[in-house]
Amino acid sequence: MNRRPTLLAALALTATAALTLSACGGSGSDEGSTKDKDSDKIAGADTSGEKSAPPSESAPATEGRPKIELPPDLSYTFDWSKTGDKEKDAILADSEQSIKAVHLAMANQDALDAAYLYYHEGEAAAGAEKFIQAYVKEEARVTGAYRYYKASVNVSDDNSGSLVYCEDQGKAYDMFLKDEKVNKTPVTKNSYVLYNTRLQKNDKGVWVVTKLLSQRGSDRCQPSA
Repeated sequence: MNRRPTLLAALALTATAALTLSACGGSGSDEGSTKDKDSDKIAGADTSGEKSAPPSESAPATEGRPKIELPPDLSYTFDWSKTGDKEKDAILADSEQSIKAVHLAMANQDALDAAYLYYHEGEAAAGAEKFIQAYVKEEARVTGAYRYYKASVNVSDDNSGSLVYCEDQGKAYDMFLKDEKVNKTPVTKNSYVLYNTRLQKNDKGVWVVTKLLSQRGSDRCQPSA
């Protein structure tokens, strides 16, 4: 899940490929995917440009949702606004939780952590498990600040949906837990990642991620000059 080639990136490349399959269009389509050239980090989350709030404040009110409490050195900014559409806003909220849940599994060093499994199913869950396991094996997790922006969300009549968004990993890094050594790397074009997720509303009313594609270094996600 690193932005640039590092020890963890090399070790996690195979596992990550299953989760971030590389390629996505701005329309939310997952067609035309190509092999990821530099897959390594996943995402994080919260709402409206603020740092991560406690689950009771940020998570949708659904009984049985897992508690997501992340280490204080992780922060998330979501530069996307509510749409005013109930289901689209639910997708945005649940997607924030799904992102944070993957980071929680890393922090817990548990590739079968309940929180991310609550928000991921099928192909996405299998890919996430392999990805997290690579970090568990190396006793590492992510640290720093993540920013999410340029979201485009769609809902279909069959309780399926899609969310396309950008991630800024410029201030996010890998950290080895044994000595808390942080692997700080320079910001490059590949620090900006375009994600395309497919979601399905389950019988609990939760929008779970079923498929996730990514394109590292996407022109759509580059900062303005």
